[in-house]
Amino acid sequence: MDPLRYNQLLQRLVYTGNPVDIQQNRDSRETSGEENASFQKVLEEKLREESGISFSKHAMERVAERNVDVSAEQLERLNEGVRLAEEKGLRTPLILMDTTAFVVNVPNNKVVTVVNDESLKGSVFTNIDGTVMI
Repeated sequence: MDPLRYNQLLQRLVYTGNPVDIQQNRDSRETSGEENASFQKVLEEKLREESGISFSKHAMERVAERNVDVSAEQLERLNEGVRLAEEKGLRTPLILMDTTAFVVNVPNNKVVTVVNDESLKGSVFTNIDGTVMI
């Protein structure tokens, strides 16, 4: 047998069991992906409603992955930090709030990335033009 064809056959998924169960497993995997997507959409909507600031896709992923608190109080403090940065003429500040760091694009009013206390050690922030501590 041709080695290339043999390798292709080895890579093919083999399903065993009842075909109905296999389809249900596929459907449940697809549903969980949809639930994650819907959670992200709900989180984005909530952030947009409660704040003038928006979060980039990357920042939203970091918020979810690092379990960062984005309560209404935190968003209010973050908006205050953005306002202070804007007053000083900063365009891309690092905003430090308690144990969380936010890199914000002030002209677009958008959080670019989020780093929490567990990920802060050893972090290097580049392309920032100032720091605001709130």
